[in-house]
Amino acid sequence: MTPVLELSQIRKRFGSAEALDGADFILARGEVHGLLGENGAGKSTLMHLAFGLFQPDAGEIKVRDRVVSLRKPADAKRLGIGMVHQHFTSVPALTVEENLWLAAGRHGSAAGTPAGAGMVDTALGRLRRRLWEGLDPAARALDLSVGAKQRLEILQALASDADILLLDEPTAVLAPPEVAELLGLLGEFAAGGGSVVFITHKLDEVFAAVSRVTVLRRGRVTFAGAIDGCTPAGLARAMVGDGAADQLVLLGAPVDTADLTVGPVVGSGGGLEARRGEIVGLAAVEGNGQRELLRALLGPATAFVPEDRTTEGLIGRFSLTENLVLGLSRDPRWVKGPWVDWARASRRMAELLGQFGIRASGPDAPAESLSGGNQQKVVLARALEAKPQLLVAENPTRGLDVHATAFVHDQLRTYARGGGSVVFYSTDLDEVLALANRVVVMVRGVVIPVPAGTSRRSVGAMMLGVNG
Repeated sequence: MTPVLELSQIRKRFGSAEALDGADFILARGEVHGLLGENGAGKSTLMHLAFGLFQPDAGEIKVRDRVVSLRKPADAKRLGIGMVHQHFTSVPALTVEENLWLAAGRHGSAAGTPAGAGMVDTALGRLRRRLWEGLDPAARALDLSVGAKQRLEILQALASDADILLLDEPTAVLAPPEVAELLGLLGEFAAGGGSVVFITHKLDEVFAAVSRVTVLRRGRVTFAGAIDGCTPAGLARAMVGDGAADQLVLLGAPVDTADLTVGPVVGSGGGLEARRGEIVGLAAVEGNGQRELLRALLGPATAFVPEDRTTEGLIGRFSLTENLVLGLSRDPRWVKGPWVDWARASRRMAELLGQFGIRASGPDAPAESLSGGNQQKVVLARALEAKPQLLVAENPTRGLDVHATAFVHDQLRTYARGGGSVVFYSTDLDEVLALANRVVVMVRGVVIPVPAGTSRRSVGAMMLGVNG
């Protein structure tokens, strides 16, 4: 094993919160290395240190056996390190190609552009060519689908000719066929001599793509070793501890599709209905109209959980209480004409923190200070607080660990059992089949009911517009 990136005894504290407590991590040349842990375990922080976004309070970082000081991302890029962040970093008003050149800066080359992507027949060149498929260099990032935005993010990480890729939840917004393709490309990239850190919460992806794995829990490494011999239950215990592991519902677990039932679908041009007390799952490949359909369902009696909590769900610099009031701006408990009873809203937000297990310093904490999973819990808590007739959710567990995912699923089921209706879309087909009482597929803007007893493979074929 030839190490290309080593982080030794890393400590990092943000105020009173200790994000990393003596963490070790070794990435070898030619491997895809899985980095696992609950939200807030320190995974993103560790990779942000490796990319120069933060500096460690203690510990040592080596790149290709040389001790380095990474004061800014430009330092990491010069050493061949690229990062795909959990949230999109492209500039919406710029074109695809302009974003790419911006990411490359003076450390990049024309090899990252559409014309240059195919000039070199290497693992890096092949990865670039495949990522460019279907992307219009002149299109604005604002107008791209979520899946296309993710491909742009990876291209931006490669723009400085990186041979070390740090990927933070790269599959969270991709449909199953796109996930399979990306995992294959990462494997090919590693086989050609590249190295990949792959942060994910989906254990089926871990077993499909990585050769070694490191698990963090509360800033400490609880497991590091080869994936061979690991089990989903074992990794779950390493992530959350022995107490909760047996209670988790792991994504990718077998689903009894005989329990699927079909209800009436209104029209053939993108309409559907949800009965009281049921959860309707929408399965679709990115770009087939599901995003537009979900937004068309919104109305006065509807609450919405968007897939991008940072741009559509919350205002990061605002407090949790302020975000609650903005989302429920007509709630008579704290809105009296032009006046807002902030004290009452703050008390309710404090109650929601405890009710939903949200880790925050208090109701006045800025939303941006929370981990991604805790931000998602805030968005969900606010939506349920509205007591809507219909809850519409778009990738409600995007970027969440298995424990937080199980919590969100439980909240949606409880809401439905209480007489509410849920329509949700997920890029994870297994999640759709596991959570929904009724499933529909959307292909090219048309809603198609899934018959009872349909197999997972057949549902996947329907998503691609294939019969049988």
